[in-house]
Amino acid sequence: MTILGGVFLHAGVNITNDYYDHISGTDPNNMEFSSPFTGGSRMIQKGLLTPKEVLIEGLLFYAVGSLTGVYLVFQCGLAILWIGLIGVVTSFFYTAPPFKFVYRGIGEIFIGLNFGPLMTLGAYYVQARNLSWKPVVASIPVALLITAVLYINEFQDYKADISAGKLHWVARIGRANGSVGYGLFLLVTYLSIGVGILSRALPIWSLAAFSTLPIAIKAYRVARTNYDNVAQLTPANAMTIQLHLIIGIILSVVFLIP
Repeated sequence: MTILGGVFLHAGVNITNDYYDHISGTDPNNMEFSSPFTGGSRMIQKGLLTPKEVLIEGLLFYAVGSLTGVYLVFQCGLAILWIGLIGVVTSFFYTAPPFKFVYRGIGEIFIGLNFGPLMTLGAYYVQARNLSWKPVVASIPVALLITAVLYINEFQDYKADISAGKLHWVARIGRANGSVGYGLFLLVTYLSIGVGILSRALPIWSLAAFSTLPIAIKAYRVARTNYDNVAQLTPANAMTIQLHLIIGIILSVVFLIP
């Protein structure tokens, strides 16, 4: 039920984000998008769905995900209510008015929070019926990597987002400085794994995550070299997703080792 709720809320935020990016002009103005990683789903721009249909679909996903959360509140306790409320509010208003968190330069923070500590701590609480600092520490590498996925995608959307006033981190500091920031994201991810192991929040077997370092180094080199070339930057988008997937799997599997 926890996974089901998370999936529906994730779908809700992706779809409503498509709607509000269309309304704001971000996606229609995006002429640089060159891959499935950027520029939105293009469902509205291609005429496959109307804006109203997209909004209704997104709200329906939110409704089902929220009802799943209500069920878990009754089964497990009020902690799920507060975790769920934070997740729903910060994800919906990521691009939706009046808050438009990503326009204010704090959207990336909420993405990391929702996909990292909130989701992991919420899932832990459902199973263990108590709160602990360990799942929060264990979730930080995943939180950093999902933020890095969003962050590297902002390079291709740079011009369109600026034209619509969507001033995320890359829009604020520029692509050149942003490529350095991308490298810092990757560096801090591996440092957080080391801290997790030293604090015993992560099992010693989590050292296996460092086997992905060659992918991270290659991704950084691509980003640093091609930060202004959206087509050549695409491999960095793909490799960041790979890092998130592989490290996420490793950090999950190691908890199953006695």
